[in-house]
Amino acid sequence: MSTEMANTDPEGIDGVRMTWNAWPRTKVDASKCVIPIAASISPIRPHPHIPNNPYAPLRCKTCSAVLNPFCRVDFSALIWICPFCFQRNHFPHHYSGISETNVPAELYPQYTTIEYVIPTSDIHHALPQPVYVFVLDTCMIEEELRFAKLALQQALEFLPENALVGFVSFGTQVQVHELGYSDVSKVYVFQGSKEMTKDHVLNQLGLLGGVASGRRVGGGTGQGFQKGVAHGHGGGFPNSGITRFLLPASEGAYIIHSRVEDLGTDKWPVAPGHRSLRCTGLALSVASGLLGACLPGTGGRVVALVGGPCTEGHGSIVSQDLTDPVRSHKDLDKDAALYFRKAVQFYEELSKQMVNHGQVLDLFASALDQVGVAEMKVIIERTGGLVVLAESFGHPVFRDSFKRVFENGEEALGLSYNGTLEMNCSKDIKIQGIIGPCTSLEKKGPAVASTPIGQGNTTAWKLCGLDKDTCLTVLFDISSTDRSDHSGTLNPQLYIQTLTR
Repeated sequence: MSTEMANTDPEGIDGVRMTWNAWPRTKVDASKCVIPIAASISPIRPHPHIPNNPYAPLRCKTCSAVLNPFCRVDFSALIWICPFCFQRNHFPHHYSGISETNVPAELYPQYTTIEYVIPTSDIHHALPQPVYVFVLDTCMIEEELRFAKLALQQALEFLPENALVGFVSFGTQVQVHELGYSDVSKVYVFQGSKEMTKDHVLNQLGLLGGVASGRRVGGGTGQGFQKGVAHGHGGGFPNSGITRFLLPASEGAYIIHSRVEDLGTDKWPVAPGHRSLRCTGLALSVASGLLGACLPGTGGRVVALVGGPCTEGHGSIVSQDLTDPVRSHKDLDKDAALYFRKAVQFYEELSKQMVNHGQVLDLFASALDQVGVAEMKVIIERTGGLVVLAESFGHPVFRDSFKRVFENGEEALGLSYNGTLEMNCSKDIKIQGIIGPCTSLEKKGPAVASTPIGQGNTTAWKLCGLDKDTCLTVLFDISSTDRSDHSGTLNPQLYIQTLTR
C-alpha cells in the first residue's frame, strides 16, 4: 500500500483496524497488554480495488477456509495447503490451467479481500428481492398522521420495482392489509389486548393452510366478519400467501398508496385524562410473523412508524391513565418500572424470532412523549436496525432520515440484510467474541475461547441488518504457552480470515 493511500485510508482494502500491529505469541506476553488484542472490521465496506469473482470460492475440505494468497501451492500436483489447518486440498478441474505465471485472482498477494458473486445456477434458488413491511401507528392527531402517511407514500416511490412490500396499520387493534385484491379493500383485524401466539396469528391469516377470518371493508358486504378458506395465486412463489400480503413495488405501491390515503386516525374512543390504547408490540409481532410465513428464511425489513407509548397488550410500558407517569431513568435504576421487565422479555423473544428469519426492525419514533425505545432496544440491536427519534413526523430530522433509508445512488446507505459472518484463525488464536449488531449462531470449534466477551462461544454470527458503515469489534485471546514449539509448523505466522455472506 502506498504511503498516500495509508494516510487517507488507514483500514486499507480489507476494512480492518487492529489494536496492536505486533501480537504477542504467548499467554504471558498477552497478559501484559493493557489494551485488548482486538480488531475492528467492516464486513461490507466498499473499496475500488476489491475484485469480483463470478464463481463460488474454493474452500478447504477440513476447516472451510477460503483459498487465499497465504496458501502454499504446488502447481505441478495442483494442490494447495490451507494455512489454518495445513490440510492438503486438490484444485478442481477448472483450475487445471494455473501455473506460477497464471494464477487466479484469489492468489494475487495484493488481493487479501475478494468479493464472490455466486451465479444463480450454483445456488438452490434465485437471490431474493428486497422486502419491506411498513407498520404505521394511527393513534395520532390528524396532522401527525398526515405527515407520517406522506413520508410513507414518498418512500414507496424510491423502492426498486422488484422489491416486495406489505402494509400493517395499528392502534387499539392491528390491521393486516391484504393487497392481492386491488378492487376490494380487505383487512384482517387482531385485538390488541389478546395474547396471541405466532401460529394463531398465521392461522387467522390463512398462512398455515387453515381457515382465515378477517373483516372485509367495502365491496357491499358491510363490516361483518367473513369466514372461509383463503385462496391465493402461487405465481411461482413457495407460499401462496405472498401474493395476498406482499406484492412487487411496481404493483403494490399504488395499492398501499390508496390504502394509506383512506386511512384515518384510530376510532377507538379515548376518555379524558387517558392515553390512547396502542398495541405496538402485537403489531410488530404480527408483521414479523407475516414476513416469516410468506418468505421463510430470506430476511426483510420491518419499518415501523410509531407516535407514542405502547399501552395495550404485549410490550406495554405504561398504563392508559395519564396520571401514571412513564418510567424515568431513576425508576429504571431502582428497578421500580412496573412494566419494564415484562416488556423487555417480550421483545427479547420477538428478537429471537426475527433473528431466526434474518429480519430487521427499523424504528422511527416521533412524539413529544416517550415511546418505549429502552424496552425495544434489544430487538433493534440484535437485528442491526435503525432508530430515529424526532419530535414530530413533520420534523426535518425524521423526513430527511426516512428518505435516506430508501434512496439510491451515491447518498445510499448501502443497506443489506440476512447476512452471516464466519471467522477462521490459526491454532494459537482463540475468539472471545464480538461486540456489535450481531447474534451468535452457536457454532463451536477449536478457535472458541473459554472466556466469552460480547457475542461469544461461537465462530459464526448472524448479521440481520448491516450497511457499508457497519463496524464490529472482534476480541481475541492467545492460547499458546512459552513452551510452544513453532519449528514444526509450516508457517509460524498467525492468520485470521473473515467470511461474510
